Amino acid sequence: MSNENFIDYVKIFFRSGKGGSGSAHLARSALTPKGGPDGGDGGRGGHIILRGNAQLWTLLHLRYTKHIFAQDGESGGKNQCFGKDGKDIYVDVPLGTIIKDADTFEQEAEIVEDKQEYILLHGGRGGQGNVHFKSATRQTPRFCQPGEPATEAWKILELKILADVGLVGFPNAGKSTFIASVSNAKPKIANYPFTTLKPNLGMVVYRDSRSFVVADIPGIIEGASEGKGLGLRFLRHIERNAALMFIVPINSEDILAEYKILLAELKAYNPQLLDKQRLLAISKCDLIPPQELDKIKKTIKINIPVVYFSSHIQMGITELKDKLWELVNV
Repeated sequence: MSNENFIDYVKIFFRSGKGGSGSAHLARSALTPKGGPDGGDGGRGGHIILRGNAQLWTLLHLRYTKHIFAQDGESGGKNQCFGKDGKDIYVDVPLGTIIKDADTFEQEAEIVEDKQEYILLHGGRGGQGNVHFKSATRQTPRFCQPGEPATEAWKILELKILADVGLVGFPNAGKSTFIASVSNAKPKIANYPFTTLKPNLGMVVYRDSRSFVVADIPGIIEGASEGKGLGLRFLRHIERNAALMFIVPINSEDILAEYKILLAELKAYNPQLLDKQRLLAISKCDLIPPQELDKIKKTIKINIPVVYFSSHIQMGITELKDKLWELVNV
């Protein structure tokens, strides 16, 4: 999926349908010149319903949608005929979509399952016809109940990628090269920071036709949790991942220090992220001689799995897949 087509944030004005008015009709015919009330009820206004769709990976289809209105309910008729309900509007969204109020920014719901439905705005109830207001002392009521008004609001839809493994690392750490080497994803790769400006998803084929999904998150920098660099926009995608793979290049000035900075940024953003399964992957190991790599291995003492790899020469890729599969299926 190209960067230009990855849309993970939209703001839309929604309005449900208003309920139809009841009818105040009185039965009149040659046989019943002074018949009683026979007004029917109004129809319900249409709901706005969000529906999970596992075939969608982005909010691209809503990119240029600014207003979504449901249909109003029809008014009731004579002979106790009910008005037709307004047509519900279904809005398909990818799994991992959260819904926020645009004014308070409070999260209202999240869509995480295929075909899961959430009524974003309820349509107004239809009004009752005058037949409901007939009594022994009021046999010909000439009034009915109006339908309930529509409800409207600005809502924010945000996508948090649902993936098994999230790749975390500074810009140009080798995340895009890794995901391109183990999946069919085609991220932009270049030797400069912030090549990846949108998350990329890749399906990694594992042993015995098994597979898992890896998400390449745009590079984090120190201060990202405070909005620096690409800021908070992409940190939210990490929240959905089952495991986190920290990537630090072998030519880093201080591998463990870089890992701790990344860890600190995640903790500052959301401390619960540290509860996820983690792995430290040292990339670009083809850049140094084997004997120097052996020396570096002796200095890396950490309480999580560490794998040394090179995407270019496929060094350590099989071991890395095995470790990731273990973490995802703990």
